[in-house]
Amino acid sequence: MATWRFGLRAKAMLALVFATLLAFVPAGLIGWQVLDSVRNHFGEAYAVNFTQLKRQSILAPLSRELALSRRFANSVLVRQWLVDENDPAKKALFFEEAEGYRKDFRDHAYFISSALSRSFYANDSDQSYSDQPRYELNSAKPADSWFFRSLAQADDYNINVNYDAHLQVTRVWLNVSIRDHDERKIGIAGAGIDLTGFLSEFMSTAEAGVTPIIVNQAGAIQAHRNQALIAINQAGGSTRVDQTLAGQLPQGPQRDELTQSMQRAMEHPGAVSTLRVTLDGREQLLALSYIPELKWHIVSAVDLQAAQVLDKNWRNAAIAALVAVIVILLLAFGYAVEKLVLRSVRKLQLSAAAMAQGDFDVSLPPPGGDELGDLSRAFSVMANQIRGNTAELERRIKARTQALEAVNQNMQLAHRQINDSIDYASLIQRAILPDQQLRQALGEHFFVIWHPRDVVGGDFYVFRAEHERYLLGVVDCAGHSVPGALMTMLARSALDHAMNQVGIDRPAAILSHTDRAMRDMLHDCEQPRALATNLDVGLAYIDREQRRLCYAGARISLYWSDGDEVGEIKGGRRALGDRHQGDYEDTLVSLRSGVTYYLATDGFLDQAGGEMGYGFGNTRFAQLLLGHARLPMAEQASALNQALKDYQGDYAQRDDITILSFRFD
Repeated sequence: MATWRFGLRAKAMLALVFATLLAFVPAGLIGWQVLDSVRNHFGEAYAVNFTQLKRQSILAPLSRELALSRRFANSVLVRQWLVDENDPAKKALFFEEAEGYRKDFRDHAYFISSALSRSFYANDSDQSYSDQPRYELNSAKPADSWFFRSLAQADDYNINVNYDAHLQVTRVWLNVSIRDHDERKIGIAGAGIDLTGFLSEFMSTAEAGVTPIIVNQAGAIQAHRNQALIAINQAGGSTRVDQTLAGQLPQGPQRDELTQSMQRAMEHPGAVSTLRVTLDGREQLLALSYIPELKWHIVSAVDLQAAQVLDKNWRNAAIAALVAVIVILLLAFGYAVEKLVLRSVRKLQLSAAAMAQGDFDVSLPPPGGDELGDLSRAFSVMANQIRGNTAELERRIKARTQALEAVNQNMQLAHRQINDSIDYASLIQRAILPDQQLRQALGEHFFVIWHPRDVVGGDFYVFRAEHERYLLGVVDCAGHSVPGALMTMLARSALDHAMNQVGIDRPAAILSHTDRAMRDMLHDCEQPRALATNLDVGLAYIDREQRRLCYAGARISLYWSDGDEVGEIKGGRRALGDRHQGDYEDTLVSLRSGVTYYLATDGFLDQAGGEMGYGFGNTRFAQLLLGHARLPMAEQASALNQALKDYQGDYAQRDDITILSFRFD
């Protein structure tokens, strides 16, 4: 009876049919994910561009109105009239000039209120002209609270959305303070922009799923399609939660993320930051940009499911192209199976007898009724022949492996002993650092950053106290790791001897004495020319009773900053132990309260980082100190460490890093 032989070609074609059917499922899922990713990418770019466009459309007109309002409030005639409000001549001159400003304002409206008489004046194109007060401001009336809050705040101006019950208008008010020659606030003046027209211009967009919003620094909504959400009369006052942007979000992490995004936008005006939130019950993308001139955040809420960020024709074309690519790939796969697999299998079948004489380690498939079954039987002959050889090879490999394992164990033991020795050296080096003495003498008025490049290093710091007199210093010895650590022992010994001989009140003399001691120690040693034995030192002597600071350094400067300015007291140009002996001088300055002093080795300043891999540099270091000098010492240490980490990025640490900072209040 004849048996049906289901050959490899038939199996391959059947597999292709199933592959064609199954390929559409993962291909569709992948295509949908790709399309969704593209939509999110373009949606974020669309939100950023839309926000920047709205920012420019708001910034230009309001900046002009604000600049004109500030000129109006700073007018000499305004100040002269407000301090003598009953003078008819001054009053006439003021209203004549004010009429010119009114015509230049966007909505042809202005106001001025006096802090001396509490009178409120206003004129626009819709009401009859008047040089008499419209009404008297009263601190007990909530509607007048904007005026008294504006007087009390430190800023010279604010922008407030408010309904004036007396004038019966709702406007965006630009409130600018008026000051006399003694910088006393004597009134508030500015312009008013019609809220309805303003919202119509800002909110005008034909794009579905896009909602433009304006919020102030406190998060209060100043412009929105839903006018019920607009916070009225927010000039320095509190804000209802339901009239803030955060109040539109669910309680929890999204509100914290919004606060952080607003803070980042304020730190980088002009840039646009984005975050995903749940707004109006839907997931939306928020894009924020801050306008410092107006103290407003421009916000765009984009519903990526509703917004047309991708062209439908493009999407349909992309899906069609994806299907076409899948079909072409399947056809190519079928052709490849026929040409590369089936044809090759037939060739292997003809050469099986010859390959049975070689050294090939094969994995035999189970014998069957197709071409692979024939190959399996042919290869079984060869497998029997090489089995003996394989056993011998395995025996030799096992013996060689055992020998290698023994060598590896010896190497691990040696490595562990070396690491233990270095760890012990690190413990000894750490023990000579005066951390406990610094804490006992200075308390919280100091911090130390000490980061050896390796487990041990060539940097250390010194401290010695005699009642209310202190000597603080940092030392950078040539070399790193174990050589550098050994140099610190010599340097510490030489410094201690110099302080005992000279005293602590003459840093320059200590440097000179240490220089001579180091040269005497190394005079009889045979040193290779490439071996460096020099060291950089910075020493600061503090006399708290006399309020004096005396500094001397060898290639190390003393930096200082009070938060308003930053300075540097340079050290000598030559290191201790240099080929040519250096001259060191004491620099005497007053010990200032509130000033933080810094001694730093060159490891911090030379650390590579940034986009180009340049060193951190003295200028960047000085700006870093200026921005953090007023912080508590522990917070300064954290800030400096973080700044160096951010700048360093993926670059390796070049050198040992040490900073010793102190402050005497």
